Amino acid sequence: MAQDVVIVGGGVIGLSIAYALAREGVRSTLLDKEEVGRGASWAGAGLIPSPASKLSKSPLVELRNWSTKLYPLWSQELRDETGIDNGFRRTGGLDVAFTLEEENEVKTSAGRWRVEGINYERLTPAAIRQLEPGLTETLRAAWFLPDRAQIRNPRHLRALAAACIRRGVTLRPGIEVFGFQTVEDRVHSLLTSAGTLEVGIVIVCAGAWTGRLMSGLGVDVPTPPLKGQMLLLKSPEGRPLLQHIVEWGKNYLVPRDDGRILVGATEEDVGFDSETSEMSTQWLYELGVRLCPPLAEATVEQSWSGLRPGSKDTRPYLGLAPNCRNLYVASGHKRAGLQLSPGTAEAMVDLLLDRPPRIDISAFRLEREGQVDESSFRS
Repeated sequence: MAQDVVIVGGGVIGLSIAYALAREGVRSTLLDKEEVGRGASWAGAGLIPSPASKLSKSPLVELRNWSTKLYPLWSQELRDETGIDNGFRRTGGLDVAFTLEEENEVKTSAGRWRVEGINYERLTPAAIRQLEPGLTETLRAAWFLPDRAQIRNPRHLRALAAACIRRGVTLRPGIEVFGFQTVEDRVHSLLTSAGTLEVGIVIVCAGAWTGRLMSGLGVDVPTPPLKGQMLLLKSPEGRPLLQHIVEWGKNYLVPRDDGRILVGATEEDVGFDSETSEMSTQWLYELGVRLCPPLAEATVEQSWSGLRPGSKDTRPYLGLAPNCRNLYVASGHKRAGLQLSPGTAEAMVDLLLDRPPRIDISAFRLEREGQVDESSFRS
């Protein structure tokens, strides 16, 4: 029996697209080779950047900003539908620097924040101590962005899955897709671990495995995996040691409501090896203590890792596969899958339903030339 819309990959991108389609009355079947919502999306930190008030020439910044503005709306709707609170909180955040070089890097980011209309302020040493007394006194500089937010990504994924089921989406975990059978310029069926599945439309959202899967059709969309390991610390007696997200370069501390603090994240080019390592765990622990010395008394509660999907440049792949009328791809978001998921889903629904796009995604087409996007992607 043919399935009209089949989504390959049950991470935050696949689930978000299934949910957005279901809201439009389009039911889909979602396949994942493992448990739905347990890949790189589950392993992320759930950082949501500050919204911008000005238009940007960067398509990546525009997609990020649209997603940022959708998050409170989606979060409330998911909570209303499922009763699951995804933990969306506008906690604010700090960008910190230890050295002059790091200070200059954040100044460059601040220049982009000003251009984009993002609210921020540079803090005096006294203001840093007042805002976050637990931070180390060895910081050279800090900037405060009051509109930064966070979600609890495991909860968000559970809410998406529950909402999808309520709206008629069929979730099929434990089914791996190996390839495609085509007839002329269409995918006729998928070759899966459960047999051959006839399809009408296919959307590949398979994360780091997308490039490998698409290469079977001769489509060049590399999605090299980049491992990120994270650490969860529990503060003494569960008392909060931080109130705001703290970002130092590509690393961060994320305080949760229950007094736990998430420390992340490594960037390891180790192929498809997703195992955690004691060396990375120790490095993350030392990172946390350096930024917030009271964490020396915290308990290491858990460590995990995920494989982020890269792309040929800094942009994800969104759109129709070349020379195939019913095969779409939404992948390659690297560290920003959670951040970009609502906007990605809404944009893909516009494309699939052939209606006027609310955002231009032509810069993310699969057959583009690989060019590095020099725009800021700091949150």
